[in-house]
Amino acid sequence: MKITDKKAKKRESIIQTALQLFSANGFHKTTIPDIAKKMHMSVGNIYNYFSSKDILAGEIIKYTSNVLGGEIRKVNMLDISSKAKIKKIVEVYFGMAQERPEMIEYFLRVYLSHREVFKNECEEMVCVSGFITEIMIFFNDGVESGEFRNQDFFSAFGLFLGYLGGMVFLKGEGILPKEINEYIDDISFNIYHALKV
Repeated sequence: MKITDKKAKKRESIIQTALQLFSANGFHKTTIPDIAKKMHMSVGNIYNYFSSKDILAGEIIKYTSNVLGGEIRKVNMLDISSKAKIKKIVEVYFGMAQERPEMIEYFLRVYLSHREVFKNECEEMVCVSGFITEIMIFFNDGVESGEFRNQDFFSAFGLFLGYLGGMVFLKGEGILPKEINEYIDDISFNIYHALKV
């Protein structure tokens, strides 16, 4: 294995560990020494990869956005209706909330709650562009196919993310009376009827 490959793997491992700790314990309560201890690394070595906690936080939101965006890209590539794509995207998001909850938790509880941390690393929506771009493509395809009404992107995005994030938040709070997957059909139906022509 090349040194650059080893360094890339170690960097991703730091991102994964910090992601778990930030999601579980909160951004402000998690320190670089906490991450180093969990990684069995020195604090100085962590700083060789990320020069500050804020820079690490920005890299984590880019990472989670790109992972989620990559999954939505797969849905966008399918030759199916926009209505069917909605269900697939809801399945992806809810699946991620169950299989890798730290990723969704990080977005909802760290990124959205501590915007001041990201102001230098994530101007406007740069750090979440992987996810936003794919959702934008999904909406544009739906409008072009005549399935969705043409509307402001942010109102459509807010509606979509409100449903998905809201349900995951309720799941995280232990409020949902059923498993989150049991809501896929209802949520997909509601989103489609809010977007359709």
